[in-house]
Amino acid sequence: MLKRLAILFTIAISGCGDQYRYHCQDPKHFGDEQCKKPACEFAQTCPDYLIAPILEKKLEGNPPSPSNPPSGSAATNCR
Repeated sequence: MLKRLAILFTIAISGCGDQYRYHCQDPKHFGDEQCKKPACEFAQTCPDYLIAPILEKKLEGNPPSPSNPPSGSAATNCR
């Protein structure tokens, strides 16, 4: 019983906390020198490379659908 409780406790605490794959992906570090251009450009670890633009900007207009594909997409050339 104690062994099961220890395993359960270990599993429960292993998922705690925010983790980021890259140092500059954490919003707390956006102002660090290593996260500012030109220092971050070679390794492409700048926050604007790591954060998806869709999260920062609101989509305007209708989202693409099969009947309304985005312009220039391969879907318009298929027949």
